[in-house]
Amino acid sequence: MKVFSDYAKYYDLINQQKDYKQEVDYIISLLDKFAPNAKHLLELGCGTGLHAINLAEKGYHVTGIDQSQNMIDIARERLKTLPNSITNLINFNIGDIRTYSNNKSFDVALSLFHVISYQVTNHDLHQSFDTVAKHLKPGGVFIFDCWYGPAVISDKPYKRNKKFENDKIIINRTATPHTHPTKNQVDVHFDIKITNKQTGKSEDIKEIHVMRYLFNPEIELLLKMNNLKLLHSEAWLTGNEPGFDSWYVTFICKRK
Repeated sequence: MKVFSDYAKYYDLINQQKDYKQEVDYIISLLDKFAPNAKHLLELGCGTGLHAINLAEKGYHVTGIDQSQNMIDIARERLKTLPNSITNLINFNIGDIRTYSNNKSFDVALSLFHVISYQVTNHDLHQSFDTVAKHLKPGGVFIFDCWYGPAVISDKPYKRNKKFENDKIIINRTATPHTHPTKNQVDVHFDIKITNKQTGKSEDIKEIHVMRYLFNPEIELLLKMNNLKLLHSEAWLTGNEPGFDSWYVTFICKRK
């Protein structure tokens, strides 16, 4: 079973509290600092397209890729509701960040919402960073966030139950983590029950999301192997120095 294959259609409801506008404002603040002349962006792992759309609303050209056909279908449907002034700046395509190839060069590559942590092996990470390097212009900037190792091992993941609903359905989701310390890996087992409010009928979905938590030294080594250099890291959204309480950390890198 591919990750996100079954509940892609519920993805936006599950993430309804995610403030995409705030996150894009944060990314733009980093672009203003590290890539002030950037116009053309490559988003690796674009999901249902909300980061890309918010970036296009700010005038950026965005090529977004995702390996989930369902996610790309939702993103493309979303474009149909928007004015041409926005849709003309966006292109969504199917693509695996480890193997994606495009003959275009970009000012900036983005990989947000822990997409890099879904690259669980050293080979996966090496391939992903190679994709970035091949698609960035010389001096181009790469911005990504991931699960931060020092925080994950000090503030360990635990079982969580969450409920989401709209006028049609109720979603009850249980996330049960299984940590593999020798692999720097957490397998998150999702048990999801979707109940139709009108009919009372329900369906169950099970998915396992395998996540890699990362440390600065290994990131720096993998970047160096792929002609990239770490410029800066900070806690996601806050700009604070990463620490034992920073589960999500942003890394800003540059192609040599």
